[in-house]
Amino acid sequence: MNNAPPLTGPGDPPLFKALNEGAERPLLLICDHASRAIPRSMDSLGLPEEVLERHIAYDIGAAQVTELLAHRLGVPALLAGYSRLLIDANRAPGDPMSVLEVSDGVSIPGNQALSEAEMTRREETFFEPYHNAVTNALAQLWRLGRAPALLSIHSFTPSLNGEDRQWDIGVLWNRDPRIALPLIEKLSAHEGLHVGDNEPYSGREIAYSLDLHGGAAGLANCAVEIRQDHLETPGGAARWAELLGDAFEEILAIDYLYKVEHF
Repeated sequence: MNNAPPLTGPGDPPLFKALNEGAERPLLLICDHASRAIPRSMDSLGLPEEVLERHIAYDIGAAQVTELLAHRLGVPALLAGYSRLLIDANRAPGDPMSVLEVSDGVSIPGNQALSEAEMTRREETFFEPYHNAVTNALAQLWRLGRAPALLSIHSFTPSLNGEDRQWDIGVLWNRDPRIALPLIEKLSAHEGLHVGDNEPYSGREIAYSLDLHGGAAGLANCAVEIRQDHLETPGGAARWAELLGDAFEEILAIDYLYKVEHF
């Protein structure tokens, strides 16, 4: 395996994108499914371009919201540089959902019957550098004197398996309520906004990145899932960055966010 050519090369995007490096406000934004990019050497995993534009390849609009919110709040952010189809940054390596042979009914030719060596190459190439960067960014903030908070930004499809999903945004959390509960309260104060509490997914079931970087260390953490039809235009992404920015300007003033707590 050591003699195998690298999976990425000249002209491919970076393994992750870092924003506001050196910012000192104690909140880190992460976006696990920011990109639909696949290295040239991997020939789009055998998929046509129109499939790579779908939600199975990335979280549509999530990167735009993450970038706008990072600039609004003046906080650092890290965005994964490659498609979840290569390896899912929000799943433990080895998890059956980590590298999918079929996603939402679409067969992924480049993911069929991968060897252990091929799986390991993907983990070492795409997964580990991103998560190492998250670890280092949190450590940098923590060394400034306060335990930082962590927010993960995702998006979800308006319907799944023929059923419409009524929520405009979901707040996902596992055991730590310090960000999630005030965020749900502030977002729910907007008339007509349908806010899900661990909907349409549960942070008690899908929370690898939050648990690894937040929960295990006792750092305040949660995730948001925004419905993708709200993020189809630059104006839509800007609106959601504004809504979240307004809420977090108040939440970041809560002192107990910056203490180590294990729930």
